[in-house]
Amino acid sequence: MKRLSYITMLFLISGTVTLSSCRKEGCTDKTAKNYNEKAKKDDGTCAFEGSVVFWYDQSVANFLDGDGATTLYFYLDGQLVGSQGALMYWTSAPTCGQNSSITVTKDLGTVKSKTYTYKVIDQTGFEYWSGSLSVDANTCLKQQLN
Repeated sequence: MKRLSYITMLFLISGTVTLSSCRKEGCTDKTAKNYNEKAKKDDGTCAFEGSVVFWYDQSVANFLDGDGATTLYFYLDGQLVGSQGALMYWTSAPTCGQNSSITVTKDLGTVKSKTYTYKVIDQTGFEYWSGSLSVDANTCLKQQLN
């Protein structure tokens, strides 16, 4: 009888361990790109991304043309992310990913916002714009250059 009680107790203990280990961990934030609907407990691995699109209007394009700029190069945190003809302009802000736009999507890791530096130079290396911007998770920042 002692032996049966011991086996029953062992089974109950191992069953409890098995049941508690069935709690699935993962990303429970529905806004994350790796959201796991089956996860019951957040394990801190949620991953986010955000985008920025650079643009300027016709008056800026006319200024650039008069200043001798023919090509613009766009940098984010020192990395070249795109280029376009200086006469390329928008009548209103483009959406992120729109054809012919300078759009950058950044992996934010496990944070929902990151600050980046940017600069825009012409074909001679002359810097027209520079600054910092904050990219937020699941958003499209429309950065107008004036």
